[in-house]
Formats: sequence, structure tokens, C-alpha cells
Amino acid sequence: MLWEWLVMPQGLSNAPATFNRLVTQLFRPMRQFVQTYFEDIFVHSRASEGKTAGEAHLGHLREVLLCMRENRLYANINKCIFGAEEIPFLGCFLGKDGVRADPEKVCAIAQWPVPVSQKDLRKWLGLANYLHKYSADYAEMARPLTNLLKKDAVWSWTSEAQQAFEAIKSRLQSAPILALPDEDRPFSVVFDASDFAIGCALLQVDAEGRERVVSF
Repeated sequence: MLWEWLVMPQGLSNAPATFNRLVTQLFRPMRQFVQTYFEDIFVHSRASEGKTAGEAHLGHLREVLLCMRENRLYANINKCIFGAEEIPFLGCFLGKDGVRADPEKVCAIAQWPVPVSQKDLRKWLGLANYLHKYSADYAEMARPLTNLLKKDAVWSWTSEAQQAFEAIKSRLQSAPILALPDEDRPFSVVFDASDFAIGCALLQVDAEGRERVVSF
């Protein structure tokens, strides 16, 4: 006698990867307006073919929900957001104007007290590094701090370290809104280098002719 699981059982180490592969395969035909990450499904729409963005979005949602119904995938209505101008997604906020840093993360970085040990500094840099794509010259600014984390470094919080600490806080508090990449438009890369750091930015000209940063 053979038995077959009808749902994913708990405890299997490969369950997340298997589920992610299933979701990716199911929505691959809709990848022009659907992005997935495990159980998160992000549907984005823009005006096209004589339809407003709202009309196009309703059509896209209908396709997604029909696909879920046909494949017995269920959504928790209390965790769904429909027709929003901006939504949280993977630690940032996505909207029609682009991608911006999560205000809660920026606030946590700004309110962090001066580190008193390598452990404290490593925690703060771990949070700040997550948002490095919003800041030009981040590696150069952070150099006095990363030097303190080297294996043989002697802990000494100098004025240079304090200036770097405050500079990163200030830069992230005024972080720009990054452009959403458009695969139908060309990209350009600008970069600069010094004796101890390399910086670059991915740029793209938007529909209005403005050159915008996609990522630092």
C-alpha cells in the first residue's frame, strides 16, 4: 500500500525550498506583473493598452486568484493588502515612485546609542549594512568602524569613529527613493575607487527622462 501526502508535512528540512519552487513555477507565466518570495505574492500594475492602472490591477489580481484556486493555494485575508499605493516588502516599501527604506529600521539606526564594545558595533553595523544600497560611498564612510571589528583590533572609540557613526546615521535618514528597475530600458553603471574602498551606482533613465539611482 502506498501513501501520498496531500499537504506539506511539518518537520521536513527541504519544505521551504520545495514550497518556494512550487510558487515560483506556478506564477512564472505572470512574471511581468507578479513577484513571489516564499508565501509572499506581490502584484504590481501600471496603465497600459488603454486601461488605467486600477483596471489593469483588477485584471492581474483576477489572474492570480484564479491560479491560486486552481492549484489549491489559500491566502489569509487578514494578511492581504489590496489596491495600495505602497506596500511593505522584504524590509523596504515599494510604491509607484520607487523603493524606500523602512522608516522603522532607519529610526532604529538613528536612535542607537554609541557602541561601547565590538559586540555593540557589530550589531549596529549589521542593521546599517542592510540599508547600504540607499547610501553612496557607504563603504568609505564605514571604514573607521569596520577597522574596529578586525581580529587584532584594539577597541578605542575615537573621534574618527564617532564622525563615521554620525555620518552614516545622517546619510540613511536622508536616503533617496530608489527607482524600480525597468528591464525594457538600458542601465548604466558609474563607479569610483580609492586606496581602500570601491563605490558604484546602478542608474537608469526613467520615462520622464530623469536619471535615477536603482542601487548604490
